[in-house]
This record gives sequence, C-alpha cells and structure tokens, in this order.
Amino acid sequence: MENIIHSVKNLSIGFRSKKNDEISILRNVTTNIKKGETVGIVGESGSGKSTLALAMMGYVKQGLYTIEGECLFESSNLLKMKNKDLEQIRGRKIAMIPQNAGQSLTPNLKIGYQIDEALRLHTKFNKNERDKKISELLNKVRLPSPETMAFRYPHELSGGQQQRVAVAMALAGKPDLLLLDEPTTGLDVTTQAHVLELLKFIAKDTGTSMVYVSHDLGAIAQVSDRIIVMYAGEIVLEGPARSILKSPIHPYTYGLLKSIPKLSLSGLPDSMPGSQPQPGNIGIGCSFYDRCKIAEDKCKKNSPSLEHILELQTSVRCFNYKNLKKFNDKINSITQKKNISKGVNEILNLTDVSISYAKQKILDQILNKITDTNPTVKDINIEIKKGETIALVGESGSGKSTILKSIAGLLKIKDGKIKFENDRVLSSDLKKRDSNDLRAIQLIFQNPDESLNPNHTVEQILSQPLKLYFSLTGNELKKKVAELLNKVRLGEFYMTRYPRQLSGGEKQRVAVARAFAAKPDIILCDEVTSALDVSVQAAVLNLLQTLKEDFGTTYIFVSHDLAVVRAISDRVAVLYQGRLCEIGPSKNVYQFPSHPYTEVLLGAVLEPDPDIKPKLVAKDIVEEKPPEKGCCFQGRCPRILGDKCKNETPPWQIGDDGNAIRCHISVEDLKKNQIKK
Repeated sequence: MENIIHSVKNLSIGFRSKKNDEISILRNVTTNIKKGETVGIVGESGSGKSTLALAMMGYVKQGLYTIEGECLFESSNLLKMKNKDLEQIRGRKIAMIPQNAGQSLTPNLKIGYQIDEALRLHTKFNKNERDKKISELLNKVRLPSPETMAFRYPHELSGGQQQRVAVAMALAGKPDLLLLDEPTTGLDVTTQAHVLELLKFIAKDTGTSMVYVSHDLGAIAQVSDRIIVMYAGEIVLEGPARSILKSPIHPYTYGLLKSIPKLSLSGLPDSMPGSQPQPGNIGIGCSFYDRCKIAEDKCKKNSPSLEHILELQTSVRCFNYKNLKKFNDKINSITQKKNISKGVNEILNLTDVSISYAKQKILDQILNKITDTNPTVKDINIEIKKGETIALVGESGSGKSTILKSIAGLLKIKDGKIKFENDRVLSSDLKKRDSNDLRAIQLIFQNPDESLNPNHTVEQILSQPLKLYFSLTGNELKKKVAELLNKVRLGEFYMTRYPRQLSGGEKQRVAVARAFAAKPDIILCDEVTSALDVSVQAAVLNLLQTLKEDFGTTYIFVSHDLAVVRAISDRVAVLYQGRLCEIGPSKNVYQFPSHPYTEVLLGAVLEPDPDIKPKLVAKDIVEEKPPEKGCCFQGRCPRILGDKCKNETPPWQIGDDGNAIRCHISVEDLKKNQIKK
C-alpha cells in the first residue's frame, strides 16, 4: 500500500428522483492510483468518467450525493472533509486540468497574473521567486518567449497554447496527483500530439501521478500505463493499457475500438447499436446486455461481478470473456462505403477566393471594399461536383471554417467569386441571397447545444425550415417532422422533447434532420463529430453516408480528425494558414501524401495502439499570420529548400494519381520520399 497515492473504495454516487427513489450514477467503483502512474478512464458520455474524476478531488456535483464508499488521499476520506481542509489539498497536492482551457482562463487577466495567482495560493514564494517560477513553468510547458507570453491575454493565444497555460497553472503547486478531464478534445492533430508528448514528459520529469479522462482512445493509448473502461457507472474492464487496447476481453471495449475510423481503411467504422441505459433504468442483469453481440440468457437475469484474472493482471465484468475471441471476426467489421455515382456537373466553384478579417477603414467602408495585402484566406480555387463529399482539413487557424462561413453567406469575401449551379455568382452577403439559395445550402454546426433553441421542442425546431421553405402546416407538417425523425433513426416520440432531454448524439441527429428538412443541394458540416464519443461519432458518420445515398446531397466536410475524413470523404483539400497546399482524391492523398504539410498532419494522427507513436516532424510553433512572400509552410517545413521557399511562391503541380500540390519539390521526389518511408 506504500505505493498507492489515491484509493477509491466501493464508491457509489447518485441522486434522488421526484419519487424519492435513490438513483445511482456511479456504482460500487473500487480502484487505486499508484505513485508516478498514468491511468486512463474511458467510456461513452454518461458512463461516470468525469463524476469519478471529480470525486477523486473530493467534489460531488450539485444535486448528487455520496451513497456509500470513500476516496482516500493520504489516508483521509476527501468526501468527508470540510471545504477549509480541502483547500489545502486542491491545487497543492491534487490539481485538475479542464477540458476547455479557453473557458477556464479569465479573459481580462494576463497569463502571467493568472499563474502568479496559483503560485500565491499554493506556495510560499515571494514576488521575485514567483516571477522566476512563472518563466520556469512556461518553459516547462514549452511555450516560446516566456517573458513575452506572460504579458499576453488568453484570446491572444491559440487553443494549444491556452491548454499549455492550464497545464502550467496546474503544476504551480507541484501536485502529487493531476486529474485531466478531456484536455485535448477540440485540438487539432498536431497540437494534440505535442500536448500529449508534453504530458508524458511532465509525468516522467516530475513523477506526478495522472488520471486522464477521455473518449479519445488514441490519446489514451499514448499516455496511459493502465486503463479503466466504464459503462453505465460501473468499471467493466481494468488493466494494463497494452492489454486493454490490443487484446480486449470485454465486448464493450471491442465495440469502442471498432467504432474508431482508421487511417489505413477507407470504410466507415462499425457503430454499436443502441445506447447505454439511463440512470434508474438499469435492470437486474448485465447493463451491456441489450447491445452485446455475445450475450446469453444468463446475462439478462444476472449481473456479472468484476473478476480479476491474475495471469493477465486484468479485471473484467463479463460472463463470456473467455469466448469473446471466437466472435472477433464478427465484431471486427468495417462497413464499406457504397460507390455513389457523382454527377459530372459542377455544383459549386470557388474561384480566386480571398477572405480577410482586417478592419475596414472609413473610406473602405464607404466604397464597400477590404484593403489587405496579406488576407487570412487567399486564392482558393476549388471545384465541387454534385453528390461528392469534399473535406477541408488542416490545423486550427488554417481557414477551414472561414471558407465554410463564406459559402454559407455568413462572412463576406474580399476577392474572387463563389459560383453556384450554372455559373450563377452567389452573394457573400446572406441578406442578399434569395430564398432558393438559402434553402439550397444548409449548415450543421459543431456544437448542437449552441445551435438548437433550448426553449423549443424537437417538433418546433424541425418545423421551422418546413414552414419557411415549403409553407407546410397542420397534419402535413407533423407528418413530415415524423418522417425526418425516422430518417435520422430517432422516432416521432422525440417530437415533444426539448434539447436538454437529449444526449449529445441525439441532439446532433436533430441538427442533421433540421438541415435535411430544407431539401438542400449542399450541406456544410463544421466539425460535426469532434465533440462526440467514438460510438456516437460512428453512428453519425454512418447516418450522414446513408442520407447522402438516399438524397444525393453534396457535403463540404470540415474536420481536424483525419481518420474521420478518410472514412467519409471522396476528395480532400489540405489548407495551411489560409492557403491551399494539396487537393486530390481521398485515397491518393492518404496513400501518398505529396505535400510536406500533409505528411506532417498524417504523421501526428493518434492510433488506439500504444506501440504506434505519432511522428512529430514539424516544429512545435504557432505562426500568427502567413508570410508575405514565399511558401506558406516555410516556417515549419522539415524539408525546406532555403531561399527559394522563402522568397518564391511555389507552383502548382499535378501528379499521375490526380493530386494537385503546391510545392517547390517535384512530385516525383516527394513520392520517392514517401515510398522510402
């Protein structure tokens, strides 16, 4: 026990229903965290991951209470301690890094002041010592120019930099245990890979124990020594990371792993049927029974206990774990995309499109023009065919969502034209578009919580586009809403529900249904799966593909998840700093990425395999704006040619495989380098 830093014993947390029934969120959870160990906690939303992590620092959310059990740290039960005593532990001995650093940092306080505040609360350093420590901490999290960085505000930093600041603040008190709640969700692939590399370095350098909560099994694979898999408030599998991810012995873990898109496969991931039971609706048998492909009658009538398998050093909650390998081929399946005949006709054409965020001068406002010699997005030329899915990929700040907003009419373009069907130029001002143009191009947002009206029922939400574009009323309107809900596999009993009564996946399905209600020609998908669990993500991807097959809709798909893009896209356009670097058929871009930047992106993708490490070949820096001349990627390119790349704009080259790239290195030389690797 000397090696144990934190111990959870028989912990159950829940709430009282309106009928005063006791409803459990966590059920009989027992686990230990060792000194210097990193433990990953995985599972779908609602499985109890975050509730467990918060309980580990003595915090239970409002409305919940501890039914039974303990969270022991230094032999003290944190759940029984007074707030005054907990203040001596939180931040000093146990620290937490939140999911969204941008929301956890105070926007009107400089970075240095916020780190200094953490030092004042949790250390006895004087002012000079704190100033020195601020620089040390910013250096430790690998932020450039610490003295300059300390005087910046949060909005002046990228998402990855903000997350590094949150790590620095958590490390200020030299904690023994670090709790991380989805710390890399929402970050692009290269930033995510660098942040995870940083966390591994900190764990090794400081000996800090870490508990890493995430639904991203790729991230979990890179940092964890041990993994806990949770389902419906219980631990269903626990053991060494390599064993859990490479030879899982619980069907739920298999389902999660099969829900993950793969870079090496172009098919859609296999989505698990159904969803986990809601608190209070768990029967007497195995909680995974309704979704399990190897369930038997005894699983329905009896609840399996957590059995420890000594030779595997793994604990599993399953009656049939020994027989699971027999069903491997059945579970390990990939759904191949149907070859949809894309129209030869062009539906959208972006010609020399440039977009600027520069503020207009008074004269420019009068003349309705934007003067900016180095705009955020510059010279974008993309032709999009009817019925295809084209993906825009790149790191944060590459201009993906900016281009999407301009197509939707939410952002004016500086130069160029956006042509829609029969060379008709679309106005970049939404107010000037006619009703048919508004109907034809629909947008699905990243976060349905921000795009669905919380005060409207699902029926009211879906009725709006049907009334607006087709003047439907009465029974005809109600019938159409029911049809839409059935199309997205929800059912008409959802009509009376409000967004707050839906899960994340259900809300995103409603958002998809609302977009299809207008019978659009083009749907713009802005990071529509980035905040979803892997199982829900797989279900949404399969849904989008099915609807595309049914309606022949064209998708413009924006994502930083390159594996998701591989699963659903026909073509890929790679963007860096608002400049187009490469465009071509998805299969060819992934098989032989020609541009050095594409190679960097694909190398940073995290696989759910601890033996496959990301290749961090580009410099870990954030460029605030593109260079005035030369190649846009010159500042980070691992194969820069020198002055030529710095001074001359690279030419477009067309490869034999249909890829178009913009680089000074010849296509033949780039491909030779890929073949050698």
